[in-house]
Amino acid sequence: MASMTDDTAPFADPEGFEQAAELLASARRITVLTGAGVSTDSGIPDFRGPHGLWTTNPNAQAMSDIDSYMGDVDVRRQTWLARRAHQVWEAEPNAAHRALADLASSGRLHVLITQNIDGLHQRAGVPEDEVVEVHGTMLRVMCMSCGLRTPSAAVLARLDEESDPRCVVCGGIQKSDTISFGQRLDPEVIERAAQAARECDAFVAIGTSLTVHPVAGLCDVAMMSRASLLIVNAEPTPYDDYASAVLHDPIGDVVPALVKRALAG
Repeated sequence: MASMTDDTAPFADPEGFEQAAELLASARRITVLTGAGVSTDSGIPDFRGPHGLWTTNPNAQAMSDIDSYMGDVDVRRQTWLARRAHQVWEAEPNAAHRALADLASSGRLHVLITQNIDGLHQRAGVPEDEVVEVHGTMLRVMCMSCGLRTPSAAVLARLDEESDPRCVVCGGIQKSDTISFGQRLDPEVIERAAQAARECDAFVAIGTSLTVHPVAGLCDVAMMSRASLLIVNAEPTPYDDYASAVLHDPIGDVVPALVKRALAG
């Protein structure tokens, strides 16, 4: 093992940091999976944490249920207002987003798989074709009848006149182009994510609880293909015992430090 440097000093487990940094430095094809924890430093709350969306707002889960949304106009009206007030419209990429963009610029990032719907990885500089958004994006709206996709800003601008804005082509119900509870994930998107997990030699899960399947199962796919598994998350995950390195340090500190060491190695 390499000798420890000042880069490890702020972290709770300097030896774990060293191990993670060495694994990343030696990896040629790095696939990254990110969850809500990556965007909290940008002011976007996670879901299950102490200050998470579902923890602080009992109605939030109902607004994320496809049957409730499609069957209840009042739920749709509440959801549109919540979308317009969402923190994403003021959010900026944070240090972790920028570090992962640096990794992409280096050519070492194979694919970035994200459970997030905020578009901040692309805004930080990760190329669109290297990002797999398994839960869709709230930057677009989709008509549930004809499939028309429209920039969210154009639909949200209609809320002062229409509380439940319908599709301008067919009059169908519209919703954010995201996966709600009760909706099926796009099999082509999931297969692309699985392929990225199979093809890497290091799989890095950042800011995700790794409890939601099938996305959490990408860790299994990567390990079965002999990739090293690295986990960076505030709380323990079900995969910690199987990972080559686990770091519970603040994501905005440890991810830039890991990327810096990996690119220097």
